[in-house]
Amino acid sequence: MSRGYVDTEWGQVHYRASGDSGPWIGLFHESPLSSRVYEDVLPLLGRRARAVAFDTPGYGASDPPPGPGCEIPDYGRVLAQAAAGVGMAKPVLAGVHSGASLALAAAEHLPAAGLVLSGVPLFTAEERAGFIANWTPEVPVDDQGSQFAWAVERYLRSWGPDVPRDLLHLAVVEMMRVAERYDWGYQAAFRFDPSDALAAADVPVLLLNAQFDRLASKDAQALDLARDARLIVLPDLPGQPHLRAPTDFATTLLAFTLQIQA
Repeated sequence: MSRGYVDTEWGQVHYRASGDSGPWIGLFHESPLSSRVYEDVLPLLGRRARAVAFDTPGYGASDPPPGPGCEIPDYGRVLAQAAAGVGMAKPVLAGVHSGASLALAAAEHLPAAGLVLSGVPLFTAEERAGFIANWTPEVPVDDQGSQFAWAVERYLRSWGPDVPRDLLHLAVVEMMRVAERYDWGYQAAFRFDPSDALAAADVPVLLLNAQFDRLASKDAQALDLARDARLIVLPDLPGQPHLRAPTDFATTLLAFTLQIQA
């Protein structure tokens, strides 16, 4: 696996990559994490494809957007610039949760061969308003390290008390890297309704989700909206299929990519 940076209108976007031949695959992560969530997936994809996972602007090691008011279509435009900058041509674009919205938005600027979406955030207006109001409270930064205990408790509540400790550590560390702006991408995702972009997508769509994912209930709606969609559910997973079952996630994503690019 290699790492690098590519220039965009918002500065540099950091990425991780694996593979030097085959079809292109672009990966977008959930807020407020980074491309580290794909570290176990990338080498598996890289055996038969050229896979690149991007840090969303403002997260990981990517430069931030101009401010907190940027919207998902803006993020998508910049990430499409990053994808073009590494040479991507007709990629399959994949994303988890807010990363699913980013994949849809990037596809409007970079012709894609297909989309792989895990947990499309098709919120009702009431759900959207609730997330905007309540999901991103200010981080309690102090000289006692309260912010770390706060982040641990947040992920134990969100991902479940049985989350593997290495995944919990990864999530907390990545969130703390961007504590002062962790809400930027979240809030942009909550303001964005991906339904129009999903309905307009004229490429094959794979909905690849964990059985008990927070957004699994939205899969039926996503199937109805997309023109050419199929659903694969990874059983017995509470969420985070790319982290909890990276081999199954990568194998399914790769099979879809090779099938539609054959």
